[in-house]
Amino acid sequence: MSRILTGIQASGKPHLGNLLGAIKPAIKLSENKSNESLFFIADLHALTTVKDAELIKSHTQAVAAAWLAFGFDTDKNVFYRQSRIPEVTELAWYLNCFTPIPMLQNAHSYKDKADKLSDVNAGLFTYPVLMASDILMYDANFVPVGKDQQQHLEMTRDIARSFNHHYNEEVFVIPEVKIDEAVMTVPGTDGQKMSKSYGNTIDIFLPEKKLRKVVLGIKTNSTPLEEPKNPDTCNVFSLYKLLGSTTQITEMRANYEGGNYGYGHAKQALFELIMDQYKNERALFDGFMNDPTALESRLQEGEAKAREIGHSVLNRVRKVVGFTS
Repeated sequence: MSRILTGIQASGKPHLGNLLGAIKPAIKLSENKSNESLFFIADLHALTTVKDAELIKSHTQAVAAAWLAFGFDTDKNVFYRQSRIPEVTELAWYLNCFTPIPMLQNAHSYKDKADKLSDVNAGLFTYPVLMASDILMYDANFVPVGKDQQQHLEMTRDIARSFNHHYNEEVFVIPEVKIDEAVMTVPGTDGQKMSKSYGNTIDIFLPEKKLRKVVLGIKTNSTPLEEPKNPDTCNVFSLYKLLGSTTQITEMRANYEGGNYGYGHAKQALFELIMDQYKNERALFDGFMNDPTALESRLQEGEAKAREIGHSVLNRVRKVVGFTS
């Protein structure tokens, strides 16, 4: 059995880009009977940018509710909050002592802000080491990531190899990077990649009226209603074809190219498609958010399982570094 591990930061409510690009593919992977999946909410990582306690708590609940609403099986797999496994920070310290400063200076997470050092806290600088701890703590065999996180996974592998080599023991499992080339890039309301940092997200869990307002706010050009339109250059169509059936997409393309079909019509059709396709998930999400006790119970069950796995790995590390009697 292969152990697969992935995490998502608690830096905000999951948006359509997170759902299509990360959550749904990860859940599909977890449904393979030959896999055991550990999915965690990276609330410690979120603290590098979000310092509001209530906001982190709210975001954590929303992330958990979204995973559960989309069908992640917490009986077969492990679902937990990173911060509830404090052993991960102990392991991160050990790994810090085997991580060269130049490696961290070359990390994208640091280099992107290196020209504004006042924006860089020590947590952000050592972010890749905590990420390595998240992975190595659970003997993960495969870690699904986007291409933007591939460098951090390679750093994890390098740190683990260095540690194993130093003590001449296979203390850590060397994880394999799993990049799914088919994972879609989801455009935001402005045409850029959908991202919280760009402020262009679509939150499918919003109340109906608010969600419709967001969809109607998608940027389009000023081609008059009566003229034919090119669907391949339209943000609305780009999103529609990620969600619609082959028949729906074909009909929508014909509407664009036939004329007398406005962007307002297309936006309304996209809104209705979202509401129809995610009707059940929206209801489940609201149910979990309105029942924090049930949500907490699911997470605590997963945290007990995660701690059991983590203890075994951490004891191996403590032994080789000389911290056991």
